[in-house]
Amino acid sequence: MDVVAWITAASLGAWVWLLLCRGFFWRTDLRLPPRGEPGDWPDVCVVVPARDEAAVLPDSLPSLLAQDYPGRAEIFLVDDGSSDGTGEVARALAARHGGLPLTVGSPGEPPAGWTGKLWAVRHGIGLARARDPEFLLLTDADIAHEPDSLRELVAAARAGGFDLVSQMARLRVASRWERLVVPAFVYFFATLYPFRRIAKKGSRTAAAAGGCVLLRAEAAERARIPDAIRQAVIDDVSLARAVKRSGGHIWLGLAERVDSVRPYPRLADLWRMVSRSAYAQLRHNPLVLLGTVLGLALVYLVPPAAVCVGLAAGSAPTALLGALAWAVMTATYCPMLRYYRQPLWLAPLLPFTAFLYLVMTVDSAVQHYRGRGAAWKGRTYARPDAVPEQQ
Repeated sequence: MDVVAWITAASLGAWVWLLLCRGFFWRTDLRLPPRGEPGDWPDVCVVVPARDEAAVLPDSLPSLLAQDYPGRAEIFLVDDGSSDGTGEVARALAARHGGLPLTVGSPGEPPAGWTGKLWAVRHGIGLARARDPEFLLLTDADIAHEPDSLRELVAAARAGGFDLVSQMARLRVASRWERLVVPAFVYFFATLYPFRRIAKKGSRTAAAAGGCVLLRAEAAERARIPDAIRQAVIDDVSLARAVKRSGGHIWLGLAERVDSVRPYPRLADLWRMVSRSAYAQLRHNPLVLLGTVLGLALVYLVPPAAVCVGLAAGSAPTALLGALAWAVMTATYCPMLRYYRQPLWLAPLLPFTAFLYLVMTVDSAVQHYRGRGAAWKGRTYARPDAVPEQQ
């Protein structure tokens, strides 16, 4: 029991450190920075890569077409080899709803060394450059924007002098599994990339949320976006790192008026979402995988296990240490549940969700070594020769 108690004490110590020394990652009050009306509204081009998105476009594209933006804005939807008529659906929606001008392009199959999404983004940015915009809004096909979204993003970028402003879209939480897994997904992301550190100049922490990225065109050219990250599976984090390395000032926060409309009704759907890129996040390194598994176990699984073991063995110190660590964990998760408007009784279940993520991560590695890693919509991406996510 002494060994168990010491391991549990280490878990509690880890939680105290996370609570106080990890950029207050658990707070969810970081929204768009202060902004005022610019003296002039710059030109913006919206780039939307889309592959087999006909089902979600009716719930997302009209929100882009309806943007209430005082300056000149135009949408470029890039049909990335869809087989479901994505391009035709986009044109029909534009004809029906009107609003911002829409151009639908298609770059063909990506060459070796490119992911499909970034090849589509490259094509869209190429089309946009003919308009010489000051900003590019990179947004996914499943993201719905409130009418003032573009206006607010541009105002924040101008007021703060940011080269990149990104919002973590509020993901859908309708099914039982979405309620259990989705808020934890954003919580774990914020643990890895504390939002408050991202905007600090001199900080090495860099991340963005690919669903909503406003990028200064000059910064994109300076950072060689997307060519410099063409192999990246986790393209949003790679993009932010490239912009920050090139001297750009970036910002990431939670969204109030930008939402994902993509459903993940079953556990299998969420499993694919996580496992397709989890091992890439670990740079395809078995030792990093082992450290991650041990770290997840120590931080998330030890506290409830220690409570059970301590009570069963009559070890009050072990049970108490486990309960304290579990209580801190639960408290840090509550703000994310409130943000997602979910009941707080889900907070003590975080260890179970963390266990699911642990298994998903291991499965991601297994699929990688079976040659099926980073599979998405009919494409599988092998380990790149040079991993662009490195700092």
